Amino acid sequence: MNRLNLLTLGVEDIGKSLKFYRDGLGFGTSENSESPVVVFFNNAGTKLALYPINELAKDINKNEPPVKGNFSGITLAYNAKTAEEVDEVMEQAKKAGATIVKPPERVFWGGYSGYFADPDGYHWEVAFGDNWEFDENDMLIIE
Repeated sequence: MNRLNLLTLGVEDIGKSLKFYRDGLGFGTSENSESPVVVFFNNAGTKLALYPINELAKDINKNEPPVKGNFSGITLAYNAKTAEEVDEVMEQAKKAGATIVKPPERVFWGGYSGYFADPDGYHWEVAFGDNWEFDENDMLIIE
């Protein structure tokens, strides 16, 4: 098992999150309803899904569903090809309604990085590294 096919975010308001990701950030989906049961986004290399958090918790354990805290310990990442792209993506996220948690800055590992939180508090890092390489699917090559 060396593959991640789908990442699902449990969301409070699926319509609001759909607008944030589809309309604000430009994630591709064939979903036309403004209040769907589930949303699947078609991204290069991965798939992202949105699902009501209470239903996701019940899917994990219907008798004792887990409770989301302030920080789950999980972050999502967008790996940019330039520092300018980091700034552009952060601005796009802000215009879409994200909360800028950490404005982009040069960081200890030599890259350029910032964080935003989506409407449900999921933290996204937008980062660039001078020596990064990408494959034909725009996925970061990590060796």
